[in-house]
Amino acid sequence: MTDEQLSRRLSYLLRHAPGDLGVTLEPGGWVPVQTILRHLRVSREQVERVVATNDKRRFSLDGERIRANQGHSVPVDLGLVPAVPPPVLYHGTHPEALPAIRREGLRRLSRHHVHLSPDVETARRVGARRGKPVILTVRAGDMHAAGHVFARSENGVWLVDAVPPEFLGWPS
Repeated sequence: MTDEQLSRRLSYLLRHAPGDLGVTLEPGGWVPVQTILRHLRVSREQVERVVATNDKRRFSLDGERIRANQGHSVPVDLGLVPAVPPPVLYHGTHPEALPAIRREGLRRLSRHHVHLSPDVETARRVGARRGKPVILTVRAGDMHAAGHVFARSENGVWLVDAVPPEFLGWPS
């Protein structure tokens, strides 16, 4: 299994299908590393390399446990602490999503949170997964002042339940 394949499998198992491993996520979203090694038939060294080199820092390794930092579609309490966001955050998407976003804002859909990037380049990479990206600005400071709760995951992604359309800046 290549490192890219392992990264994709870890994302799937740790974020969406821990039951395929025969486990329920522990508090914080943790899974024993040995479970991963047995199930995927990979070495600890390969898992450590994928965790260390993942450009989006999707995973955390804590001794004998591993977890996905965010993006879960299964119930999990990651123990994230509310935090004050910067005044502006960014969200990368694709042009086809804009009509729904203009009507409804950003919604978490099957995930636990809407994911926001601290910089334009990260948002561009996220949005480019489905073709040419569109970058939206989010007035996070104004949202926070209005009572919306933000948290920041270990890899720097900002998380919020939803972003109403009135807090979005539209591409020109």
